Amino acid sequence: MGKLAITGGKALRKTPFTQWPYGGVEEKRALADVLTSSKWGGQPFPGKHSMAFARKFAKLHTAKYAQCVNTGTVAIQAALKAIEIQPGDEVIAPAYTWEGTVGPVLLLNAVPVFVDVDPDTYCLDARKIEQAITPKTKAILPVHLGMRFADMDEILRIAAKHNLKVIEDCAHAHGGMWKGKGAGSMGDLGAFSFQSSKLLTCGEGGAVITNNLEYMEKVQSYINAGRASVTDQFHHRIIGFNYRLGEFQAAVLGAQIDRLPAQAKVRAKNMAYFESRLKNMPEIGLLKPDPRITRLAPYGYVIKYFAVRAKDIPRAAFVGALQLEGIPCDGLFYEPVYKSSLFPLNPCDFPALCWGREKPLDLRKISSCPEAERAAYHEAVWFPHQLFLGSQKDVDAIAEAIQKVLANIEELRGLDHKAIRNQRLSRADRES
Repeated sequence: MGKLAITGGKALRKTPFTQWPYGGVEEKRALADVLTSSKWGGQPFPGKHSMAFARKFAKLHTAKYAQCVNTGTVAIQAALKAIEIQPGDEVIAPAYTWEGTVGPVLLLNAVPVFVDVDPDTYCLDARKIEQAITPKTKAILPVHLGMRFADMDEILRIAAKHNLKVIEDCAHAHGGMWKGKGAGSMGDLGAFSFQSSKLLTCGEGGAVITNNLEYMEKVQSYINAGRASVTDQFHHRIIGFNYRLGEFQAAVLGAQIDRLPAQAKVRAKNMAYFESRLKNMPEIGLLKPDPRITRLAPYGYVIKYFAVRAKDIPRAAFVGALQLEGIPCDGLFYEPVYKSSLFPLNPCDFPALCWGREKPLDLRKISSCPEAERAAYHEAVWFPHQLFLGSQKDVDAIAEAIQKVLANIEELRGLDHKAIRNQRLSRADRES
């Protein structure tokens, strides 16, 4: 019997961390208002709660316009439609992200082009974008990942130089700011998710923000079954779908957004303390801070695990040990999309991957992004944001569990297969 819980010892923590999602009397009051109003969604469009939330959300992110939609994936799809992505167009995206980032590109019969990530931030490496640009490239789709931003200064410079559009995937970036500008407001459009793990959540939902009225009108028509937009200044008529957000979800979001600033302060304070506890652990590294991030969006906290400094014990064993010590965490949080089991791409299903080619373009075989693969399979360890919504003692428990595992790391030798199984089950059970 060892000292670690995974080898038969006593777990460091048995009490649960802060529950997420959190709902209170504010949500109950707003839901009751929708229930008794008989206006639960659909028409009139937009609903009272949806419109009120959208205005607050746009203001929070220094944007003029916001439109609620039913998922974050649809938010990306609607944004792509707004900039008129056509079949066969190419869209540059990071390899290390949720599969839903690039799914909408394929569903519009366009072609995602994977670019590797910056090892300092795990976000799209702006230094590698230009070598991926072709005459078919029409847009860049950076993802702000795990409390870090893609380098928007450089991405916007490249986009202007090559006449490309920019859609920011802000699923992790609610309330975040880059040089005083809100996440999603710097590119042509920003796409957000309100899925249950996010900083703002209503279970499922999303939003698109922009400073361009014409884009907003296209988004509104696309997600409202093709009907004319609210303002209809540009008179676009397109085939659309029912991608609206219901009023019950919007009511929950209204309460959530009012609570977000205070929660963000608690998370940021606890995360800063967490970093101070990790300073003397050579086996652990942190993502590089960036002074251009002027307001943190404290989503998943990511550390780097260096197996070479931990007696070559693989990350899977380290994560499995932490989990059994009572610390929720994940290693295989994201994979390079082209390697993911949730990306079962058959090129024959998407005509743009076949047009003008001797053989269909198989994205699962042609792509290779070593930094994304290193992060996904060897290095990154993710801690959910709700772990940092509690007390300083909660943070101490996380740090002490890491110290305990590292101090007894030799106990994990030979146990990596069991830990890998635990890790994969964690990913399979999580809907992101």
